[in-house]
Amino acid sequence: MSSHRLAIYNFGMFRQRADHPSIQGFHTRNDRNFATAEQSDGFVARSGYAGEPGPPSWGEQIYPRFYIDHGDGWAPSTLSLWRDLGALLAFSYTGFHAETMRQARDWLVEQRWPPYVLWWVTPDRTPLWAEGVARLEHLHDYGPSTDAFDFKHPYGDDGQPTTIDRSALKQRKTVERAPSG
Repeated sequence: MSSHRLAIYNFGMFRQRADHPSIQGFHTRNDRNFATAEQSDGFVARSGYAGEPGPPSWGEQIYPRFYIDHGDGWAPSTLSLWRDLGALLAFSYTGFHAETMRQARDWLVEQRWPPYVLWWVTPDRTPLWAEGVARLEHLHDYGPSTDAFDFKHPYGDDGQPTTIDRSALKQRKTVERAPSG
């Protein structure tokens, strides 16, 4: 078990203003996606958003240089902490969240930047939005490294390239397929 926590920052951009009817499907799924994450094995915590109900914001929410304002000052982004790579992978690519990701092209522009970035933090530290933005831009500009990586090129908390234990992903898929009582 790692002594560190895995941070993830993701960022997307809507095709239209956030209040446009074509984006409603995203908003309808948002609370359930947060609840699913928070109930997932390996979830540690997430940042909230200033002025909204829920957890406190981890600093001022800012966006990467790829952001284009549609006049609403808003873009979908999250910042959270996880126990390990396998747990985050399992949440991301199974169940309700995976289903939502398959529909993302209906709501989001095609990204010419990494959709997310991963990095390790010590247990006494909570990442800030600005750090997530800086690391996403670093991944875009320089590629994966111990400071900014993705699931395809993972690093361990020791700074060395690693592989992901995909057993959590397989286990979660098996549980979701199991018939209910």
